[in-house]
Amino acid sequence: MQSPDIFKDRVRFDAGRATVTPAATAALELAKLPDILLLARHIHGDWGDLNERDCLQNELAVLLDLRIQSRYLLPTGSVILVLTEADRSATTILLQDDC
Repeated sequence: MQSPDIFKDRVRFDAGRATVTPAATAALELAKLPDILLLARHIHGDWGDLNERDCLQNELAVLLDLRIQSRYLLPTGSVILVLTEADRSATTILLQDDC
C-alpha cells in the first residue's frame, strides 16, 4: 500500500542529512538504480513494498514526527530500506541484510 496519489507531487517531510551504506551503494549499482530515486520516492510518501499496516504507521509517523521506514525490492532481488529518524536529522539508505 502506498500513500494517496494527492501526496505524490510534494515532499512530505524533511529528510535531514542523507547517507548511503557501502552495501546499499553496491546493491544499487548492481541494479543500475540511483540512490536519489529511492530517497525521492521515500520523501514523497511512496513507501515501496510495505504492507498496509506499515504504510499507515508511516502516515502517522509523518504527522507525529516519528521514525519513517520505506522498503524497496530491487530488480536483482536485494531489498533496500530507507529510514528517516524521528527528529528528521538524518535519513539512511541501507541494505536490509545490514539490519
